[in-house]
Amino acid sequence: MKVLRRVCGVSGPSWAARGLATIIPKVSQVDNSSGFLGNVPHRQHPGILHLKTVKLPPELVQIAHFLVTQSSMRDLEKQTKALTNYLWSRKRPLETMDLRRKALEVEQKLREEAILAHPKGSLTQLDDSKEKKLQVKVLNILRKTTYHWESLDYTEELSFVYMAARMDGVFAAVSRAFHEIQKRVPDFQPSTLLDFGSGTGTVSWAAHSIWGKTMNEYMNIDTSAPMLALAERLMKGMSENQEPCFPGVYFRQFLPVSPKVKFDLVVSAFSLNELPGQAQRVETVQTLWRKTDGFLVLIENGTKEGHQMLMEARDAVLKGKDKVIHDFREPYIFAPCPHHLPCPRLSPERPLPCNFIQTYCPLPFSWNPQQKEEKFSFLILRRGPGESKEPWPRITQPVLCRPRHVHVHLCCPDGTLQHAVVTPKKHGRDFYRCARSSQCGDCLPVLNPDSEPALGEEDSHIDKEQS
Repeated sequence: MKVLRRVCGVSGPSWAARGLATIIPKVSQVDNSSGFLGNVPHRQHPGILHLKTVKLPPELVQIAHFLVTQSSMRDLEKQTKALTNYLWSRKRPLETMDLRRKALEVEQKLREEAILAHPKGSLTQLDDSKEKKLQVKVLNILRKTTYHWESLDYTEELSFVYMAARMDGVFAAVSRAFHEIQKRVPDFQPSTLLDFGSGTGTVSWAAHSIWGKTMNEYMNIDTSAPMLALAERLMKGMSENQEPCFPGVYFRQFLPVSPKVKFDLVVSAFSLNELPGQAQRVETVQTLWRKTDGFLVLIENGTKEGHQMLMEARDAVLKGKDKVIHDFREPYIFAPCPHHLPCPRLSPERPLPCNFIQTYCPLPFSWNPQQKEEKFSFLILRRGPGESKEPWPRITQPVLCRPRHVHVHLCCPDGTLQHAVVTPKKHGRDFYRCARSSQCGDCLPVLNPDSEPALGEEDSHIDKEQS
């Protein structure tokens, strides 16, 4: 509330006296006055969070292009496309309990079919030979219908292909997540960064492009020695003295052991799916949270698998309890969820991914177009008390603009998904134009009806007191 009043230039007493129109019944209201924005343009209303086309730092583009042109690797274009498709379609490894349950279901179904194939009552159980055939058939079905997760060994060659295929897309997604922190918390000036699963060091480049004036330590953690060597080569750029493009960059294969070592900004981008099981993912996320002093940023593919891994990490932080608590500040969800309730998109009937799109200029290779889009899911958690202002609903799908009305799909603070139709007649010209200027991932500056009474409700309450 305080933030909305400050941004929109609305004082306390006059706010309650203005008329309000409901955008979502029993969920939110919007200010229906002409002074809603003050001097702020509609396309820059306080809920705008999306980024325009992201461009990689020129030094990074130059060295990446140089390494590719000097490379003798064959069919690099074909390999980059194959790796991109593989990483996008990759699923989590199936847990042992789930595999056993699936095997029992298949076995029971085949057993019932075998018994029913005989005349009624002539067969109640299978003999040894048929039992063995049944088990072989179960195994064959499981092999064909079960996703076979394999750990990726990032050799020198595969690390190079990953750089050419994914470095620019990762930079775009990370930049979008960092932009949200910078836009909503301009006072946050981190000095230390921990990047788990750092890969080509893209997160350090993205952090430097935003907070380079205050950052003095970039800790890159990756288990692959060839990947770390490539990231260090990229960091040195085209400089003749082989000095890093910016100071304070470190490369390690293991996380710092001491729980007292903390970082202002901790990031894991597209790395959780590299872990062999749920227990390892949960343990890793909890370890990263213990090392977080400010923000923890998690980014994955914008698929069902990626979104579900982030919701798994969300529960691990919000519901997980350490035996020894080194930091008593409670976690709260900073973005994109406007609530701490279960994700409404993870319905058992039809689970849908919560994802966003960022446009970027890819590396200037012959097979790349001038612009590409990165579809990703992200989760940002913060230490400390919850936000002082009331959370605004998040736009979860592309805004559909039609003549004199706009369709917006919102994830609301009460934990529900709502479809709102905004019109200039009902909600006012200013808010209508704000909705038309918004995109997926932005927030709509609407208020909870419990926070401020509508004009009619206030008048009715005053009449009752006078009577």
